[in-house]
Amino acid sequence: MKKDTLLGVFKSKGRLNKEASSKYRSPFQRDRDRIIHSASFRRLKHKTQVFVNTEGDHFRTRITHSIEVAQIARSISKYLDLNEDLAETLSLAHDLGHTPFGHAGEDALHECMDNHGGFDHNLQTLRIVMFLENKYLKFKGLNLTIETLEGLLKHNGPVNELTTINKLIGSKVFKNKIKFNTFPSLEAQISAISDDIAYNNHDIQDGIKANLFKLEELCEINFLKNIYVNYKKKINKKKL
Repeated sequence: MKKDTLLGVFKSKGRLNKEASSKYRSPFQRDRDRIIHSASFRRLKHKTQVFVNTEGDHFRTRITHSIEVAQIARSISKYLDLNEDLAETLSLAHDLGHTPFGHAGEDALHECMDNHGGFDHNLQTLRIVMFLENKYLKFKGLNLTIETLEGLLKHNGPVNELTTINKLIGSKVFKNKIKFNTFPSLEAQISAISDDIAYNNHDIQDGIKANLFKLEELCEINFLKNIYVNYKKKINKKKL
């Protein structure tokens, strides 16, 4: 085993509710499968990424976005010799708590919930996997690993202020197994970066398909201008 692999998560710290380990799947594979089989994951197919799913079969929804994020995260993790299963799990789960109608929906719900601590889709994701999904008799939620819970909690980085968490979830439910003010695992950081890579790419593609803007307009961005200039002839041929 290479030294670098020690940087990644290869052994789980366990779960908040103890369970016997599986002979056939790693803890993070079990997390992934629990997420895929959850009702909340299925509901992502009707949640807007940018365009509502009734406008066409080819526009991304939250579920296709999550699958694309998982593919990117898994590829990066494999190249860096990190834990692919954990990166994939976090990527598939990261938007479970997102509202319909994209970030506009989140802003509207946050305003409606202002007297009750507001709304944060990352914390809502945790509420879903910890409390709202009820598929098991022995515990509430999906009883995911500590590493998965920490990665979802810290999707945007360390948590230095606990007021919102205490209002919406309660920091004590983590049973002192998560340090809030530290960075999450490399796999969690890769998942967050993969999220940015995925939507920066497919939002442009969907926007062009919807005729909201033309490819030529993106030449205001030097990075994209260089690509356009290099492939202009092939792009024009493809348009024809």
